[in-house]
Order: sequence, then C-alpha cells, then structure tokens
Amino acid sequence: MPKPLVSVLLPVYNGEPYLGAALESILRQDYRHLEIVAIDDGSTDRSLEILERYRKADSRISVRSRENRGLITTLNEGLALASGDLVARMDADDISYATRFSRQVALFREQPRLAMCGTGVDTLIGDRIVRGKPSAIYRPGSMRVLSMFFTIFIHSTVVFNRRLIPEEMLIYDGAYPHAEDFDLFRRVADRFPAMMIDEALVAYRIHGDSVTSRHQRQMRQTHLKIVAENLEREGLFDDASSLREIGVVASKETIRVAAEFIVSLERKIASCPPETRQAYEDGMLCFFYFLYQLIADEKRPELTHDFLTRTGKWNLIRRRERYGLFVGARAPWCSRLSLAATKRVDALARHLQSVPAASVLPQNGVV
Repeated sequence: MPKPLVSVLLPVYNGEPYLGAALESILRQDYRHLEIVAIDDGSTDRSLEILERYRKADSRISVRSRENRGLITTLNEGLALASGDLVARMDADDISYATRFSRQVALFREQPRLAMCGTGVDTLIGDRIVRGKPSAIYRPGSMRVLSMFFTIFIHSTVVFNRRLIPEEMLIYDGAYPHAEDFDLFRRVADRFPAMMIDEALVAYRIHGDSVTSRHQRQMRQTHLKIVAENLEREGLFDDASSLREIGVVASKETIRVAAEFIVSLERKIASCPPETRQAYEDGMLCFFYFLYQLIADEKRPELTHDFLTRTGKWNLIRRRERYGLFVGARAPWCSRLSLAATKRVDALARHLQSVPAASVLPQNGVV
C-alpha cells in the first residue's frame, strides 16, 4: 500500500469544552497525509466557531454544519464525504497520541488484507490519566468470535480499510442506536481480518456529558439485541430474544432467564472445537461481566446476589464485592452501605493508580 490518505471522521455535537484538544491531537500527528472531515450536528454551543477557526488555519480540515440529525446519520454522511483509502474515527472529546496514525498505517501496509484495526486506550478522567493495560484476549484469529459478544474496539480508535470493505457494508445501521459501532464491527469482523494494536494510542475521556453516559440504558438494550442475533446466527440458540428483556427491566424473572442463558451458553461452548473454544470462553466472560454490571447498576444487591448464585460465578468478582453482596439477600440496606463504601475505595484506588494528565499529554493545553 503506497502512502495512503487517512480521512479522519469527526462528528461534533456540543463539544466545546474538549474539541480544541481533539483537533490539536490530530493536527500534530507524525503522520501528516490526512484530512479531517468534521460535521457539526446542530451544536448549540461554540463548537462550530472552534471548527471554523481551525479550518481557516489548516487546509486539511473541512467543516459541514446543519441541523441536528443524530450520530448515525452524521457518521454515514462523513463516510460519504471522506476521500481517503483509510477512514479513521475520532471523537470530539478524546485525544489521539502523536504516533497513533503512523502506527495504524504501518499495520495496514504490513497486512494488506486487513480490514480494520483499533488500539488500546488510556482513560482520561478530569486532569488524571489511568494507563491502559494490554489484554490477553486479543489473540490471532480471535476477533471474529470476540466481536459477537462485545464491542471489540473503542470507537474513536478504529481505522477502516475502504480498499477491502465493500461500500454497502461500511455503513452504520440506524436499527442499532447507541451501539452502531458494535454492529458495524461484528459485520466487518465476520467477513474480514481485524486486529488490535494492544497499546494505548488514544486517551479516552470519561465525563458525564458523553454519549455513553447519557444513553447507557438504550446502549445496553441494543447491545443485548446484537448478542442475541449473533448467537442465533451461530446456531448456539434457536431463540435468544428472551435475553433482551433484562435490558428493559431487571427483575427476579429476567435475572433468572439471563442466568440460565449464561449457564446454557457455557455448556454449549464447552463442546466447541479446541481452535475456537478459547475465544468463545473469553467472549462469554466479557458478556457475563456486561450483565453483572447492568444488574449491579440497579443498586438492588439482592438481585446481583441472585444472579451470581444462579450462575455459580461468585469467584469471578472481587472479594470486597462478595462481602457486600453476601448479605444482599437478607439485608439489602446493609449491602448497599457496604457496596457504596467499596465504590469510594475503588475511586481512591483509581486516583492512586493514575498519573497527572500533563505528564502524558503534550504540554500545549490539549487537556
């Protein structure tokens, strides 16, 4: 592959607090052959003003602004406008490290049949960064199976190879709101090779106004829909639709169904061929933690206790969480106090493990 143009697809909606930092991080990449396709999706803050200021200063930036149409429409509009052989995603509140695109382009050159790749992330919380760690689950040949169970890449780290992915496939589907990336990744990985650069090349910002934070419930419902579809397609379940009910309401009945689903899936995976069994086990474990967090967020420890008991997976959660949940069935109020204390301890531990953002990010006001 000759030196390809990288089109950076940047949707923006009320991104004023962080947009400048995101743009600076793209413009200061050591890979210079790029264009930024920025679409302002009807922002009501100063986002468009910021975009226009940067556009005037750098000809690699194009800006389109119109009324609000939502993220999926904006992403598809950006794909239609992008002219590069490689299309990179970037969010207006994240920061790409300077070597991100050069590293990803190099991988596509080494692997000309590669359809998409993502990278690891550091987590940016306020003015602190928690350094990301490599994961053992990203083994060669595992991505197709993993993509059935969870979103294999953080969206703002992915690069797509348009020379390989058919135009009719490289599109975000409006039937999967707030998990449109999960859907697209599973469709591409089902047919083409995908790889992870398991090193943090993006700082992924956590804040209360992010899309993930604002639309968590619908995102989880769509996530369950996609997993059910995947497992039905693979012949692991004739009808997995009942799994989706826990995304609507967490009750003793929906938890019973979800727990039985996990136990049944575990039995079926045990009979998979050895060459794919590990990937299925890794994917199922990630899905178990997804359900566990969904239930725990209801703040009804008796339900979490029931789920862990029915699945027999108490050993998969941390000891201090176990202590708080053991009393959940009989004294939920006491359990809530214990779990609240655990959250405070976790927050303190996260702070102690983090480093000042200024020690990682460029010293040019991009925090």
